[in-house]
Amino acid sequence: MAPPQGTPVTKTDEGPAFGAWSTAPYPVIQSGANGVLTGLNPAASRLLPAARPGTAMADAAPAWLARADRELRDRAAGPCADRDLGTAPSASGWIGGRSFEARAGQGGDGDVVWWLVDDTDRRLAEEALAAERERTAFLSEASHVLLASLNTDRCVSATARLASQYLAEAAVVVSPAKGDKLPLAQAVAGQETVRGLVEADPSEVPGLDEALQGFPPVPSRWIDPECLPAWVVPEGYTGTITSVVVAPLPGQGVPAGALVLLRSGGQFTEDEQIVARLFAARAGAALSAAHLYAEQSAVTRTLMQDLLPPRLHRVHGVQFAGGYRPAAARERVGGDFYDVHPAGTGEDESSLVVLGDVCGKGLDAAVLTGKIRNTLQALVPMADDHQRVLRLLNDALLNSHHTRFATMVLASVRRADHLVRLRLTAAGHPVPLVVRADGRVEEIRTGGTLVGALPAIESRSAETVLRPGETCLLYTDGFTEARGGPLGDEMFGERRLKRALSECADMPAEAVVERVQMLAAEWVRGGGHDDMAVVAITAPRTTHLSAVDGHTRGRYTA
Repeated sequence: MAPPQGTPVTKTDEGPAFGAWSTAPYPVIQSGANGVLTGLNPAASRLLPAARPGTAMADAAPAWLARADRELRDRAAGPCADRDLGTAPSASGWIGGRSFEARAGQGGDGDVVWWLVDDTDRRLAEEALAAERERTAFLSEASHVLLASLNTDRCVSATARLASQYLAEAAVVVSPAKGDKLPLAQAVAGQETVRGLVEADPSEVPGLDEALQGFPPVPSRWIDPECLPAWVVPEGYTGTITSVVVAPLPGQGVPAGALVLLRSGGQFTEDEQIVARLFAARAGAALSAAHLYAEQSAVTRTLMQDLLPPRLHRVHGVQFAGGYRPAAARERVGGDFYDVHPAGTGEDESSLVVLGDVCGKGLDAAVLTGKIRNTLQALVPMADDHQRVLRLLNDALLNSHHTRFATMVLASVRRADHLVRLRLTAAGHPVPLVVRADGRVEEIRTGGTLVGALPAIESRSAETVLRPGETCLLYTDGFTEARGGPLGDEMFGERRLKRALSECADMPAEAVVERVQMLAAEWVRGGGHDDMAVVAITAPRTTHLSAVDGHTRGRYTA
């Protein structure tokens, strides 16, 4: 409840004023026109023992109140005098360890009455609220910065930098040991974070070894700054350390490290240690997430190596080229696949080319794709018998927990002088296409049933010969069934694929693949499509070398 403004004052010859305000619970003092104290109530006498009527305000009242009284009178006496003291600003300050707000009122004879309201509790509450808001803002910013990246090194550096800016003068992030070395990230306020490895024993710092194991932190007062080893203090930190905080960085089941805070010229308060632990908890969660992401990324990269399509090249004088485009731009693998298994050292042995399409797309289809590729790798020694390979693969898929089936085409490829001989077997797959040197496109009539769908599989093989400059194209139905065009709902179709292939006569295998992929990409124009895989087998242009004596047969070379 605020005191009344402009309460009249009654004075007596006995000294202190009395009247309506003499029994007020608030300390009240009255000053005259010359800045001399003219009256005060008992509450004011108890608060200001040196205050007596006739004493100057500068001697009887605290400096902040005397200054406010003088400024108020100067303003009232000026050319723009404000006679309404009710509008005068209040003043505030400390008296004997308590905070008071002084509010001016108008007394008799032009005197000024100052009501002193104890607002210590309110001010302390406001300061605590402001400090809590500041801490909350810092923790919110820290969470945002720490979670902005899943890169472990950046997260460690950000932890040390934030701690040195907001919590201490210097900070050290100690990560779990790597062998006999400790990874450190050291930061001094206003300087760049420095990272490195040191050969050190964490038990040299009280509480650090326990923090790295995830145990609760030890109180700051238990740590003697003078006993800190040199490797803890960052280079460039010139202050005399007077207080140290060691806090664990808790992770997801496994500690993510520890945070060491250094300060000179004072001690960490209990509240500051609590904030440090709250920050450490957030930093530990962010570091744990970064470590988990790094581990999962490493596992994914390792497993992905066997799922990604291989890069094809010339094998035994035959050009091979392949291309793959997954159904979703964010994915790298899917249900389409291809492989080339080079021939052995025998003259009559053939390289085996496999191109297939697993039912479905995405990671689930890629898992079955990996199993099929591994199974075919094991069946390479019997690659010349396509029917047997398909039958064994069919049995393997039927005996697995997968319910998906696949289509594929096998091609045995062998170079004979300047010719390339092919034996092709399709199992529920689009027939291979061959572009001749004159631009004609032929279908190789081979076919069969799906793999992994029925107990018995049927297939028939076909043979063809590629002359120099001619190409055999193996592809999945992702190309022919790709929808796009002017209206966006028309399939690319076999007719367009054949027309595109007819333009690729006498082109290298890589150029054929790039041409087909480019036309398909232009057709779908970023729309939805299935996985697309293509392999080109090309007989390269050759030069005939005559025998030295002019009589023998000679040989062909690419």
